[in-house]
Amino acid sequence: MKFKKLRLETKCIHSGYEAASGEPRVFPLVQSTTYKYDTADELGDLFDLKADGYIYSRISNPTVDVLEKKIAELEGGVASVATSSGQSANILSVLTICKNGDNIIALSNLYGGTVSLFTNTLSRYGIEVRFVGISDSDKEIEKKIDKDTKLIFGETIANPGVDVLDIERFSKIAHKNNIPLIIDNTFATPILCRPIEYGADIVTHSTTKYIDGHSRALGGIVVDSGKFNWNNGKFDDLVNPDVSYHGVSFTESFKEAAYSAKARCTFVRDIGFIMAPFNAFLTLQGIETLHLRMERHSENALKVAKYLEDNESVEWVKYPKLKNSNTYELAEKYLKKGAGGIISFGVKGGVESAKKFIDSLEIVSLVTHVADSKSCVIHPASTTHRQLTKKQLEDAGIADNLIRLSVGIENVDDIIEDIEQALKYI
Repeated sequence: MKFKKLRLETKCIHSGYEAASGEPRVFPLVQSTTYKYDTADELGDLFDLKADGYIYSRISNPTVDVLEKKIAELEGGVASVATSSGQSANILSVLTICKNGDNIIALSNLYGGTVSLFTNTLSRYGIEVRFVGISDSDKEIEKKIDKDTKLIFGETIANPGVDVLDIERFSKIAHKNNIPLIIDNTFATPILCRPIEYGADIVTHSTTKYIDGHSRALGGIVVDSGKFNWNNGKFDDLVNPDVSYHGVSFTESFKEAAYSAKARCTFVRDIGFIMAPFNAFLTLQGIETLHLRMERHSENALKVAKYLEDNESVEWVKYPKLKNSNTYELAEKYLKKGAGGIISFGVKGGVESAKKFIDSLEIVSLVTHVADSKSCVIHPASTTHRQLTKKQLEDAGIADNLIRLSVGIENVDDIIEDIEQALKYI
């Protein structure tokens, strides 16, 4: 079966494979942990990475494989590895090329869970994180890079500050220093931005968000661009013989897909945070409407953002496509089709007013979620970013009255009416 080369919108809809006579149009759910083989040598070749196939669903599964191929194609990568969550995807993207004694560069405006993951969990295993600001100069950023630095990590659209990253600039800094740029593209999705086209080497997603779209399936994914030169003296684990596979060199055996092969065959194999087949099946259903949903999310959010700008109860509004946004020009460059559905804004009266507004909403739900087809809201300083220090909150641009509004695909007039009635209570 041959993988189709389709336009971006069409890739969202079709199963990803040409159906031969009698085959199902939609790839079936393979809810199995185990696979049968004809000979012992056949299975042995799979364990030695000499053949393609499925060993055990902790490593790979046919349904998950379809999702991996589809998202890799959507992002313009050569391969991808689906994981149990977005956090799993981010930690996998780092562990694949980092070990004790290494350090990474990360943008200070990342999602609070990612900041905690990097500062608290990675540090326990001897991997240091060095934060830089989105507006820091090239010189300031490069001062933090040394011989043990292995990557730069950022988000296309920051969560929850919604600043747009200058991907090309950070790519040039990374490549000048022989390290890859890893971009979390969750809020943009490949429909609105394909970071690999602007120089990113690895792309991650929490597929739980827009890609799934219906709050049913937890998951994440790591996409390998296949463009980074791992054989540059800094990434010996991908180049040198791997003793756990009897001397296989990932760069020699898997060529441009060396990174994704290493991620799957070492870390997914040993840690086991692969996406469940049923979650992959559900996520595939979400992808079918992704291009339509992202268009509606973007249209609705821009209308809501403009409404908030004109409301006297609102102190400030941040949305990439507002002309007063500090990253408006970057949004015009990287987000030509729209900026998604996430808005950050602050109400007058501080934290208590922010909470009162949230408590007064009727259509928009207060949930620990974002980027869903249904509108939802949260107060980051007291929830998703609660574990951050005061300085970390300041560095991330998170004020105590910041409200993160995820605008859904409902009728935009209904969303605005709900916001308007809730604002009256503050």
